[in-house]
Amino acid sequence: MYANRKDLYGRLEEMRGSKVICFVTGDKPGMETQIHSDVFDYFVNHLDILGVVPKISLFMYTRGGDTLTAWSLINLIRQFCDELEVIIPSKCLSAGTIMSLGANSIIMTKQATLGPIDPSITTQLNPSVVINGQEIKLPVSVEDIKGYLALATDELKITDQESLAQLLLSLGEKVHPLVLGKVYRSKSQIQMLASKLLSYQIDDPEQITKIVNFLCSDSGSHDYTISRREAENELGLNIEKPGQELYELIKEIYEDIKEELKLGEPFVPAAFLGQSQEAAYSLPRVLVEAKESCSYQFRTDGTVRIVNDAGQLSIQHNVTGEGWGKFDD
Repeated sequence: MYANRKDLYGRLEEMRGSKVICFVTGDKPGMETQIHSDVFDYFVNHLDILGVVPKISLFMYTRGGDTLTAWSLINLIRQFCDELEVIIPSKCLSAGTIMSLGANSIIMTKQATLGPIDPSITTQLNPSVVINGQEIKLPVSVEDIKGYLALATDELKITDQESLAQLLLSLGEKVHPLVLGKVYRSKSQIQMLASKLLSYQIDDPEQITKIVNFLCSDSGSHDYTISRREAENELGLNIEKPGQELYELIKEIYEDIKEELKLGEPFVPAAFLGQSQEAAYSLPRVLVEAKESCSYQFRTDGTVRIVNDAGQLSIQHNVTGEGWGKFDD
């Protein structure tokens, strides 16, 4: 709980000579959240209270989210400090990795991972499938489009212009041309953003290009995970390995957050019932918190009850509310 974590943040601040902000987007299956623009104002509130300080430590766990929000957040934080470090206890993927690139240094535990930053596009024009009667838009990956074209030219050795034109037309029938155009622009944009952010920790332009190329395409898959050793030794990022005391503190903070948000545990409404016939729940799904201010949390509230319909028992689940709240303890 936040009341426990405030003391832990204080210890971390003393150890690092910094001010700590914690940002977590939950990955509970069925209740997943992502980096989204609605967190921006909550960061502003924390930073206004902290003021401009020599150093900020951003403690972060996320599976990713919106690229431009990640870019905006990391630039916002840098307005309030001379030095920024990102502390990664476990997962910091996709847009989270983008944010990490904008730090002066990255503290990674042994189990921490970064990931590729190749974007996926989801718009109203995307292809869709119907699952359980609900239409779901399928994300379009930059690397999937690139892989389709590479299959034709590199593997199948198709070179004549007429055949290539037909392949492109066939692709355009499955994926709207405007989506394909946005995919291309997004790749160029994310390469530019990553290159700018990396300048905070790397001076060599060739090294920056190498890192961006790997993160955007050379890793081969958006599911690829980058360990601490690979991030430091092969990519050349400015990685710090925590000593035992720091590692134990990072792990203690993470375990407290993991317990409160039930990270990684599937969302099963019936689990809230226990031995009761009816129960209410309030599930935190995103945290933006700091010791000097409060914990801003995005929560989903709901009720679960057992319904007896002519002898047939079933679980009834209703979401009663959803949104951000301020918690001081």
